[in-house]
Amino acid sequence: QVQLVESGGGLVQPGGSLRLSCAASGSIFSGYTMAWYRQAPGKQRELVADITYDSSRTSYADSVKGRFTISRDNAKNMVYLQMNSLKPADTAMYYCHSWRGYWGQGTQVTVSS
Repeated sequence: QVQLVESGGGLVQPGGSLRLSCAASGSIFSGYTMAWYRQAPGKQRELVADITYDSSRTSYADSVKGRFTISRDNAKNMVYLQMNSLKPADTAMYYCHSWRGYWGQGTQVTVSS
């Protein structure tokens, strides 16, 4: 079964940290760039970060540079997003995406005091 399953979201105070995880089926993970997107209420979905199949290159949205880190474990078919120094503006549904064209269901991140 082809799927992407996110986990790790939740409620966190400003300045806190969360680590999102995405478990992927091998057929849509191996050899493909993976990405994290987010969508806040009333806004368009935006690219947060992506990582090439071999982790040789990563890229980030300007709004998260220096605070978020994307990584992957190819042996486990997992991709991660470490989020530090979280801000209320980071509140959104976070989605895992395979450049093969698949999306996960999303995990909610809420940053609030």
